[in-house]
Amino acid sequence: MSEIVAQDLVRSFAIRERSGGIGGAIADLFRPARGEKRALDGVSFRIGAGETVALIGPNGAGKSTTVKLLTGILTPTSGSVRVGGLDPWADRTTHVRRIGAVFGQRTQLWWDLSVGEAYELLAKMYHVSNVDYRRRLQNFDEVLGVGPLLRTPVRQLSLGERMRCELAAALLHAPPLLLLDEPTVGLDVAVKLRLRAFLTALRDEGNTTVLLTTHDLGEVRALCPRVLLLAGGRLLHDGPLDSLISELGGRRSVRVFLRDPVTDRQLAKVPGAGRIGPTELLVVVDGTVSVAEQVRALVNELDVVDLRIEEPAIDTLVAQFYETPR
Repeated sequence: MSEIVAQDLVRSFAIRERSGGIGGAIADLFRPARGEKRALDGVSFRIGAGETVALIGPNGAGKSTTVKLLTGILTPTSGSVRVGGLDPWADRTTHVRRIGAVFGQRTQLWWDLSVGEAYELLAKMYHVSNVDYRRRLQNFDEVLGVGPLLRTPVRQLSLGERMRCELAAALLHAPPLLLLDEPTVGLDVAVKLRLRAFLTALRDEGNTTVLLTTHDLGEVRALCPRVLLLAGGRLLHDGPLDSLISELGGRRSVRVFLRDPVTDRQLAKVPGAGRIGPTELLVVVDGTVSVAEQVRALVNELDVVDLRIEEPAIDTLVAQFYETPR
């Protein structure tokens, strides 16, 4: 069953020129737009219930616009989107009770309230029973460590503390869909790992559909079996991250450390191998055989002391993709 169905989504924004001075500002009110920009241009995809999917792309690719369409903040210029069978804009009252959203640069908590007071208010808004509220709060405390922060005013939270509290707030009413727009931007490594562990557990439970927009490809690798790649408002890839890496020319490699110097004859028996030093080789795995098969062949042929499997430089590959004119 599909939780999200997007069909031929187009979202355009009018482009207007701004003049200086009060007179120019008044004249701008009556001046027609000089054109339009398509933030999304015919995007279609489906996300099944319980899937965890990453939405990646360069700045301006249309990621945040997609999330805003899914939340009902924006409406499509043309095309359609259904979330849980609902139109996010037309059925917004029902729709917002089924989703949780975290925007990395915005807060859904109230700055003048403590974290606990904000949670209690959210629980009443979403009609969460006292039993469910206490149980979920205990779970969030165990995994995210929000318990010691409940009496702290939201305005006094650090960025890492606030994002942990934001994630708990988004899940307080147990929504079937969680939308995360750059939730870890600006966070230190320790907080990122804590949030990643929580989202991994959420993914493994399979009860919540998660759509994550991020520039952190380590996050994508750890959390998301499937990747949607947007660029210039168009969907250019829908599938596993490894297949995207393969399309971009990325290859895994095995760095091999030998007991004795390798001879040219031995080297010729190892496909894809190149000599780095007398006792060190780099073997590129081209995808025709698995890494495990390649390693077995190496151990059988050579006196291997140690080896290290190296992933391709994903960030570099994707950055090159972003920068290539299309």
